[in-house]
Amino acid sequence: MILTVTLNAAIDKRYVVEEFRIGEVNRVKECAYTPGGKGLNVSKPAAIAGAEVVATGFVGGHAGNYIEDSLKPFHVTSAFYHLEAESRSCINIWDEANKVQTEFLEPGFTVTEEDFQGFMETFKELVQKADVVSMSGSVPKGLDGTAYQRLVKIVKDAGKKVILDTSGKLLEMGIEACPTMIKPNIDEIRMLTGKSCDNMMEMIEAAKEIHRRGVEIVAVSLGGDGSFVVCDEGIYQAKVPKIDAVNTVGCGDSMIAGFALGLSEGMGIEGILRKASAISAAAALREETGFFVKEDMERIFPEVVITKLT
Repeated sequence: MILTVTLNAAIDKRYVVEEFRIGEVNRVKECAYTPGGKGLNVSKPAAIAGAEVVATGFVGGHAGNYIEDSLKPFHVTSAFYHLEAESRSCINIWDEANKVQTEFLEPGFTVTEEDFQGFMETFKELVQKADVVSMSGSVPKGLDGTAYQRLVKIVKDAGKKVILDTSGKLLEMGIEACPTMIKPNIDEIRMLTGKSCDNMMEMIEAAKEIHRRGVEIVAVSLGGDGSFVVCDEGIYQAKVPKIDAVNTVGCGDSMIAGFALGLSEGMGIEGILRKASAISAAAALREETGFFVKEDMERIFPEVVITKLT
């Protein structure tokens, strides 16, 4: 079982308008509501790929109930910690005339230390049944940089694998607990190591430094050039075939889903990287965030080129 953690879950609302006018009434042509948050964008593709997925984190109020209900069609089991306050909404407005996207991100509820202690007790029980735990995204108000650090420690103490995908202080403090894997971008690697990372060699050296600190797998996305991984087995680069991308939002989360799947299945690093790359590329072919079609993934999978770098 793959356990995903979304501490700051939301309802993602996408509004399509002909032309967004500030200070005027804007009529919405189309709208779509989906369960949101980076962790849930890992949950959905992992479930589509056939994994048993349990999603946890914080939800609250009627909005929280909606988030849980929206996961049922994906066959994702909800095991959230409930609060009385309403879960947040994140609104994305797509302006058709100007091809511009505007986002409104609600701050959401505040989580107290007492709330977090209650959640951690539930979390400890869920971890016992999991093969891999994937933690993603921001945290609600009230939690500090130690939030993921404490959760990673619980997973490591249970002898399970844990993926941490976050940023800033949460990432900086989180890696002190030595998660199994992280997937930093270039800015995050620079923050963690102080290296400029202006070329491939510098990026690899920075990733190797993080690996030496106790992170088993350091995966770095290179955008259109694929990705590379530094791990005990060596350094591997993945290149995906050229595709006509429709939506790249959430493709990094889909890649995390692929890594979680590979780790839960006990695959070798080359197979894990190939699966993660194929799922990420397949997700880019679809408009809906955190979604892919298995036929796309199966077509792309054999075309992903994995190279071991010296």
